[in-house]
Amino acid sequence: MTTATVQSRITPELKEDAEKVLGAMGLKTSDAIRLFLQQTVNIGGLPFRPTVPQPNAITTAAMKEAENNENLSSYRSFDDMRKELNV
Repeated sequence: MTTATVQSRITPELKEDAEKVLGAMGLKTSDAIRLFLQQTVNIGGLPFRPTVPQPNAITTAAMKEAENNENLSSYRSFDDMRKELNV
């Protein structure tokens, strides 16, 4: 059987984190990539449902407050804001 090479640029952190997870399952990164590609072919699409992370309840509440102009502060200058926020 002839083979082809697939290359992809990823961050070192992603590579390391994925290798830890895959290693715990007895897989190498190349095994996981082959499984992913084969499943993509088998089902005619991605083998998982892509999702967009949803904000948690605190973030959602803060976003609603901002949209409704609730609990907003204004400052005369950047320095005034920093003093108020203690930064």
